[in-house]
Amino acid sequence: MQLRADALDAHVSKTLAPLYVITSDEHLLALEAADKIRRAARAQGYSERDVLTVERSFKWGELLAANQAMSLFGDKKLIELRIPTGKPGKDGGAALQAYAKDLSPDNLTLITLPKLDWQTQKAAWVAALQQAAVYIDIPNIERAALPGWIAQRLAAQGQSAERASLDFIAERVEGNLLAAHQEIQKLGLLHEPGKLTPAQVQDAVLNVARYDVFKLSEAMLAGDTARLIRMLEGLKGEGEALPLVLWAVAEEIRTLLKLKAGMAQGRPLPALLKEHRIWGPRERLMEPALRRIPLATLEAALQQAAQVDRMVKGLRAKAFAGDQWDAMLQLALKVARG
Repeated sequence: MQLRADALDAHVSKTLAPLYVITSDEHLLALEAADKIRRAARAQGYSERDVLTVERSFKWGELLAANQAMSLFGDKKLIELRIPTGKPGKDGGAALQAYAKDLSPDNLTLITLPKLDWQTQKAAWVAALQQAAVYIDIPNIERAALPGWIAQRLAAQGQSAERASLDFIAERVEGNLLAAHQEIQKLGLLHEPGKLTPAQVQDAVLNVARYDVFKLSEAMLAGDTARLIRMLEGLKGEGEALPLVLWAVAEEIRTLLKLKAGMAQGRPLPALLKEHRIWGPRERLMEPALRRIPLATLEAALQQAAQVDRMVKGLRAKAFAGDQWDAMLQLALKVARG
């Protein structure tokens, strides 16, 4: 049974299912969903709790043993299985399929996973869980949707803000929902219910952005130069390794070139995206980016990336080295502007 996260409150107020699966890369939303299930389980008499985390040394027999073991006090038990990688392996996949077929009526099992890629979603163990469990797949909150999400969270605590203030918060947290959640809670503590002024928001909200080098491609593909500049400045300020930033940008340029080459051969873009394992926000951004950015620009950008690489490695003469981060910025802007 597929269940939307926003329908979970109504669901857990009734009789609980024996198996729940939460899959998401939004750690805050996944944690909130899991907490709702835990609270409902405690309220319905699941007083004992076993927590299992799948790591390199994990033995899948532990899951079977937890399911079969009787509670010391005869109480119902909550079993939590955490699979941080989303890759249980061959033995784990078989164990999960067997587990889903033999659920104990005395236990409630909660399995948490990251967002599964398209290939993993086709695995037999995933199909078994989807059939046997209440399956909650929580999508990412995309950057464009973040102001609306913040507005909903403010409304839940009786507050509101104008769009410019919502955008201000979104820019400061740069996609970090946990940071956004903390700032929203702070506004709830500092100010009474009602409409917040821009000054109240700006005075309360800190610059809590946690810049992710792998999010650079989203800004670059979207042609969002303001966000791109802000992210590069943030990465520089946080001491991110420039070679990693360059690698991420250069890989995106190479991917765009491969896609253009495939399309020139008459191959459909959806097949190419699947072949290169491109999904999520990048998948939606690729088609407009390919239309906007000429082939000549991408070829020149790849050559420019090689020059930046020489700068980073100290292979260019000192007099011509220039500022490495500025060169990185010019490279990223070349692609973003098309």
